Amino acid sequence: MDAQSPGLLNLSPMQQLRAGRMGRRITQLLVGLVIFGVSIALVLRGGLGMSPWDVLHVGIAIHVPLSIGTVSILVGCLVLLLWIPLEQWPGLGTILNIFVVGIALDATLAVVHEPALQGWVNWLARAGLLVSGIVLNGLAGALYIGSQLGPGPRDGLMTSLTGLTGRPIGLIRGLIEVTVLTLGWLLGGPVGLGTVAYALAIGPLTQLLLPLCLVRLHPERTAP
Repeated sequence: MDAQSPGLLNLSPMQQLRAGRMGRRITQLLVGLVIFGVSIALVLRGGLGMSPWDVLHVGIAIHVPLSIGTVSILVGCLVLLLWIPLEQWPGLGTILNIFVVGIALDATLAVVHEPALQGWVNWLARAGLLVSGIVLNGLAGALYIGSQLGPGPRDGLMTSLTGLTGRPIGLIRGLIEVTVLTLGWLLGGPVGLGTVAYALAIGPLTQLLLPLCLVRLHPERTAP
């Protein structure tokens, strides 16, 4: 996510752990990551398309005997390896992001199924899953970013490349997401109205909700 807030600090992994309010921050982080996994499952069950990274996850899952959540975890680990040449270190939130989201995604898919209704009612139910999933995804992103315990592996790749190249974060994010979306689509991942809706809504939603979810920290307490 590229949402910004005046209270969002650029902290090293050790600074993140020393910044205090850990009970609140870890709880918020875990809640946010669980909701994130749930939200992805709702969008997927809507069947109207999904985010670029999830198009890739589903596209890969079509061709391997693994669940979508497991694929998400493995892709997250591979993306994290790309941090090594970029000299960026993962935080606690980065590691938990990889595993908690994938587990929550698979657990939700096990109990939530695609609507099996008729006519316009079916489309209405699918649209409801899509909208609720996108809104929850924005909230989840604000919660885990606001905990200030490190970015997710995909977010960290985006910000690292932005710092390395000096290019605008919007351009870097766009190039990454077009690449993974194209690859996912070629593998058979679902692209549709939901993909466009996600792309248009998720940034503003996270931007709107982040100030409400941001855990305020004192910069002087994070000094080496």
